Amino acid sequence: MLEKRYTNRELSWLSFNARVLQEAADETVPLIERLRFLGIFSNNLDEFFKVRYATVKRIDLAGKSGKSVLGGIKANKLLEEITKIVIDQQAESLKILEDIQTKLRKHDIHIIKEDEVTRNQQDFIRNFFISKVSPALVTIILNDLPEIPSLKDSAAYLAVKMVMAEETVPNKGISKIVNRSVKEKRYVLIEIPRNIERFVVLPEENGKQYIILLDDLIRYNLHTIFNIFNYESLSAHMIKITRDAELDLDSDLSKSFIEKISDSVKDRIKGDPVRFVYDKTIDQETLTYLMDKMGIDSTDSIIPGGRYHNRRDYMDFPSLGRDDLQYEVREPLPIPGLILQTSLLRGIADKDYLLYAPYQSFAYVVKFLREAALDPKVKTIKITIYRLAKISHIASSLINAVKNGKKVTVQIELRARFDEVANIRYAKQMQEEGVKLIFGVPGLKVHCKTCVIEREEEGKLKRYGFISTGNFNENTSRVYTDYTLFTADPAILKEVNKVFDFFEINYKVNKYKHLIVSPHYTRSAIYKLIQNEIDNVKTGKPAGIKLKLNSISDNGVIDKLYMASKAGVKVKLLVRGICCLVPGIEGLSENIEAISIVDKFLEHPRVFIFENGGDPKVYISSADFMTRNLDLRVEVSCPIYDEDIKKELIETFDISWSDNVKARNHCKGMENPYRPSEGPKIRSQFALYDYYLNKIEINE
Repeated sequence: MLEKRYTNRELSWLSFNARVLQEAADETVPLIERLRFLGIFSNNLDEFFKVRYATVKRIDLAGKSGKSVLGGIKANKLLEEITKIVIDQQAESLKILEDIQTKLRKHDIHIIKEDEVTRNQQDFIRNFFISKVSPALVTIILNDLPEIPSLKDSAAYLAVKMVMAEETVPNKGISKIVNRSVKEKRYVLIEIPRNIERFVVLPEENGKQYIILLDDLIRYNLHTIFNIFNYESLSAHMIKITRDAELDLDSDLSKSFIEKISDSVKDRIKGDPVRFVYDKTIDQETLTYLMDKMGIDSTDSIIPGGRYHNRRDYMDFPSLGRDDLQYEVREPLPIPGLILQTSLLRGIADKDYLLYAPYQSFAYVVKFLREAALDPKVKTIKITIYRLAKISHIASSLINAVKNGKKVTVQIELRARFDEVANIRYAKQMQEEGVKLIFGVPGLKVHCKTCVIEREEEGKLKRYGFISTGNFNENTSRVYTDYTLFTADPAILKEVNKVFDFFEINYKVNKYKHLIVSPHYTRSAIYKLIQNEIDNVKTGKPAGIKLKLNSISDNGVIDKLYMASKAGVKVKLLVRGICCLVPGIEGLSENIEAISIVDKFLEHPRVFIFENGGDPKVYISSADFMTRNLDLRVEVSCPIYDEDIKKELIETFDISWSDNVKARNHCKGMENPYRPSEGPKIRSQFALYDYYLNKIEINE
């Protein structure tokens, strides 16, 4: 029997999220960090249902099997498999949460429920509720409504069942008045406010720290909310609904692109439900009432859960001043030879520099733009923006540049998933300040990370710029690992400028000698680079492929890598997330090894290293090996010509590859086995910080 050539994309993604859950379960991870990994697991799952599960559901509802695009699995069967896996993962996450809370109590941190409130805490909780929570509550009595009002996507609600006290009601069906007892039930939804911290820190008692979840603080005060009713009993259980997050853009030609995206984001709140999560202790009568009222059916993923939903909020669990229960904070390092306190442009004019955040400081990116904004000789700035920080120094630097008379062009991707609202807000702000905005290419998302400026020097315009594997976002730069190349190479930057020309003149397809640009050239270029390794191994030349990616799911590229493996090319894959390639199949992929590293930082860079007969070709890129990145987006892969930087990228890849603490093997069963530990323990993310620290010491 032939083994499967490809792993299903959705199931591979769930396997990745299981690796995140492994971090939450790992007892060597500090306790508060374990809670935060639970939050990441939950947040990932929310996004998965909004996007991937919703896509499969659309295929199923259209009456199609979807086998050709779902890796040979029928859509309806895949929906069932996803639900089964998620139920098991949710159950596992609850066990992990209970274990963490037990261990936190040993460290004098107590997360209490409403029935565990002490007498000393009562006044604080009541006052907090009255002053901060009660004014923000949205409380909906359902009985008299024909249907439940549209519940917000991924918001948490307390479903309250109120059994009214007995009252005497006259029976008007007969002439003689007869009294009979009636117990009326009323059903209420209370939305958990999102603008109040989920974890309410209570005053310390006897050296112990106490936290109550906002949900339980509301439960404690239910009698205050419903004191106008004559009820006999109250019960409250949490529910959550997840909706299809696909953007449906209308075709109204009178609307601007910003207006279309804005309207589509607003319509997202009406998206079809794809997942319904409920507290498994809820009584069947209440559950049936809610599901009937909401129109939840069998094609939705119905997940029995624990007492609390939206565990994504654990990503923001308070530090409580407990450094002993968190990762040590290690300050980002400087780039040797490139000094923030002097002109970056002068430094970059002499040689290329590589930034690897968060090991090194993202401040270099901000400083580059701030310097360009102030330098009288800088005439133009062009930059692509995909995701910005909530408070963005990048955006303020660009606005500052306009105020100083620079011509600033920003290609902003308004369709960046789940960042549409923030990007629309920044787009309007920049437009009002005079920044020239470009809203992409019809039918293509712009995902490349590039910037080029033009500076007048000796009567000519000289270009400076940077190309990155990640977003220009100060917040994520502290937790996402990404490379950024600073360069004044005229050949590279001339081609970056061509990419900006393509944004404005879409019908003109430019030629590139150096950059590899999607959607026109990346697929063919990658095929050619792989084929070169195949040809080299056949003629006895040095050959090998090393790839660092977020995901690999494109069957064409996978098949080409299988060809390389069969020819004898050794292939090393560092793939954090989705890996549809199956390594280690005899006669197909026995020369391919694939690992995933999930640790303190989120592994985000894309790096391509081809041995090329002993003269390695090295690229950094914004593109994963997914069909969308190859064919449906604007992406840029940049060659590395500086020999020192090329060596650095190969060395940092090899450090990551040597990980035997946080590396898991990708395998056909998707069990996520940890890589066997041979020799000294190497935790690559910690080793990489030391690598860059050593570089500073050598240069001093």
